[in-house]
Order: sequence, then C-alpha cells, then structure tokens
Amino acid sequence: MKFEAHVAQYKKDSVVRFSTLMKEYKIIGVVNMENLPTPQLQQIRAQLRKDALLLMGKRKLIELAIDEVKGSRKDIEQLKNYLGGMPALLFTNQDPFKIASLLRKSKSNAPAKPGQTAPRDLIIPAGPTPFSPGPIISELSQAGIKTGIEGGKVSVKADVVLVKEGDKVSQQTAGILAKFGVEPMEIGIDLVAVYEDGVIYKKDVLSIDEAQFVENLKVATTSALNLALNIAYVTKDTVDKLIAKAFNEAKALSLKAEFLTSDTVKELIAKAVISGNALDKKIK
Repeated sequence: MKFEAHVAQYKKDSVVRFSTLMKEYKIIGVVNMENLPTPQLQQIRAQLRKDALLLMGKRKLIELAIDEVKGSRKDIEQLKNYLGGMPALLFTNQDPFKIASLLRKSKSNAPAKPGQTAPRDLIIPAGPTPFSPGPIISELSQAGIKTGIEGGKVSVKADVVLVKEGDKVSQQTAGILAKFGVEPMEIGIDLVAVYEDGVIYKKDVLSIDEAQFVENLKVATTSALNLALNIAYVTKDTVDKLIAKAFNEAKALSLKAEFLTSDTVKELIAKAVISGNALDKKIK
C-alpha cells in the first residue's frame, strides 16, 4: 500500500494492522462503540478475549484497510455500508451467532440521558409511588402524568407513554424516568453486521431469541415425528413405534377375524368362554 509522505505513521500502522487481521480471521464483525463507557468496554474485552479480538479505529482508516484486502476477500467492501457511529472491527474464527450471543449477554441496562433516542415506548405505569406529596406532583403534571394521593403517597392514575419509540429524551423526561427507576438504554457493544465468506449477516439476523429458537426446534421435532409416524416412514426414531403400531393393528385384525395365533389364543378362548356362558344362561 502506498501512502502520501505527509500521512502520520500511526495511521499507516493502523491500516496495516486492520488489513493484516482481515486476511487472518475468517469472521469480521462491525460494531458501534457509541455511548459505551470505558469500564464497560474493558469488561467486554475481557469477556471476549478467548473468542475474539476487538480493534477500534477511524472510519477512513478502516475503509482504506478494506480497499487493501478486497481483492482477496469476496465482497468484503460491503462492510463499508455499516461503519456508522464510532465503528470498530471484531475479528474471530468463532461462529458469528455465538459471538452475537456473547455480546448481547454482556449488555447492561442504564438510565436514559437527554438527547438519546428511546429504543421503545417508555411508559410510566399506573399505581402507587414512593413519593410524598409536594413539588413532584407539579413536575409529573407538567409531563402529562395524572396523579392522586393514596395512603399519604403520590399515585399515578393511568399508564402514560412518556416518550414514544424513536423520539428524543428531553431533560425533563430523563429526570422523571430516573425517578421511577426506568432504565431503557442498553450499555454494550452494538454488533451491526458480520462478514463471512462473502456473506453479510445483519443485526436482525444475528439477534436470535435463543429460548424461542429452542422451543421452535422442539415443536418442529414433534411435528416431524408425528408426520413420519402417520406416513409410516421408517427411521431410527420411528421404527420401534411403527413396529408396535403394526403389531397392535395386526392383532386387532386377527381378533376380529378370530384368527388363532400364539398372541390371540388367550383372548379368543376368553371370548369363547364368555359367549358360551351367555348362551348357557339363555338355554336355562
């Protein structure tokens, strides 16, 4: 790679470092480090140390590194579309869904700060509060929260959407949310996209609800087993059940036809005895 003579050495070194890692690792993730405090960053790095390498850098330098390796990594230039906020790259040879899961589990809740965007509708629920009557009533009223007094404490009369999803949190609403202990923001590394062998996995694909995924597998397994049994499809999981079903059906047919076998003889004799006793009673 050629650089202009006036380019700082640390920038040259950064581009070389990024491009070298892009060639070395199979999986490359783009993360957004925006609003991530240093203590949480250090904690997350420690958690990822065995599985991944996290490297921060300026967007322009990352783009230069991508240009350097795009001839050897199919469609890697697609990563440029996801370098928003404060971008960093995550390098690993682990399964991308495993890394995404680790990053989700490393996140923690935090209060909303003025100017931040609400990730969902932020609701003040109806019910009692720990606040004594006083200036708090006026403060809540200004925010559109209807209150009353119950048991000597302020009570919220009805659920209120204080901030709608996608709206900015104001100074006033941030203070009220904090008073009510509402912590809607997540502190952690935001995994935006992952590159693997020319394929980009976006955030929505990587965000799997593991509990729901396991439940879906259970449902799919049960449904597949029932279908296989209904169409008499022999597998190692159905063979015992299908043999038992065939035996029971054959036995039922033999009993109905009064066909004598070692498996039907006792029941047919018992049936004959019952019929004989019934006939004997009628004759007498």
